[in-house]
Amino acid sequence: MKKLLGISILALLVGFSSANAQDTTKKVTTKVKEGAVKTGNKAAELASKGKNAVTDKVYKDKEGPNGKTIYIDKRSNYYWIDKKGHKVPISKNELRSKES
Repeated sequence: MKKLLGISILALLVGFSSANAQDTTKKVTTKVKEGAVKTGNKAAELASKGKNAVTDKVYKDKEGPNGKTIYIDKRSNYYWIDKKGHKVPISKNELRSKES
């Protein structure tokens, strides 16, 4: 009887430890995915900014929200680049003067 009780306690401990390991694995996997998404977004933002700085004009006297750099494309449209590398259009009256 004591052996049966000892074996069942050991089985319970092993079961709890494997469940804890799976939970830890899920947490680590989630953190890795979040890090990969952040890295991908930053890479896209930098690539877009580099490409647009070469192909379009930079509006040096004005800035966008939170001090964002404003670009002017060949159709005279104003825009800035967000955290994911997307062009966000902005109207001319929404531009702010740069404070030096």
